[in-house]
Amino acid sequence: MTGSPSSARDGTSVSGPAAAPAPAESPQALIASLRSRILAAHSATFALESWCADHKLAGDPHLVAERIPVADKPLTAVQRARLAIGPDEPVRYRRVRLACGDRVLSEADNWYVPARLTPEMNATLDSTRTPFGRVVRPLAPVRDTVAVRAPDQRTDPGPDDPLFEIDAVLSTAAGEPFCEVVETYLGSALPRASR
Repeated sequence: MTGSPSSARDGTSVSGPAAAPAPAESPQALIASLRSRILAAHSATFALESWCADHKLAGDPHLVAERIPVADKPLTAVQRARLAIGPDEPVRYRRVRLACGDRVLSEADNWYVPARLTPEMNATLDSTRTPFGRVVRPLAPVRDTVAVRAPDQRTDPGPDDPLFEIDAVLSTAAGEPFCEVVETYLGSALPRASR
């Protein structure tokens, strides 16, 4: 039986060897792709969830915010100016890890103005592990990047190694700032095959 495709026992045509899997992206290419996705998004939460789903990092790509019990970290005068608040305006501080399945993808310092959120949003932030971005989604937030920092990259970053850090201010659709975040993205955000 030469000159024509062979047939499998179930009758399907077999035209040749199976296609080779696509080569894995390098860690550096994946880091650049993740950074670009976060910087282009209005919500780091939803950008991370889509990344988690696209790279199949967990069976359920939804993020969980794990509070880290730390001392309050006051805002600087510069940060208060970015949030357009005076020195006495109450601000709440949270330090969280954002996890997708068993992976911690990022850690974040989060300062927000509770008076600019609804009572329901404040209660959810106080009592649940719902990520900040999901809680404030009804405000149609817009992210403005303040700074992007990257450490000297290892060729093959481990799961706890920082990949890059982003400072951003979140404002409502009407332009009122209500939150500043400093996010550190970790090596666990990279698919295992790349490390």
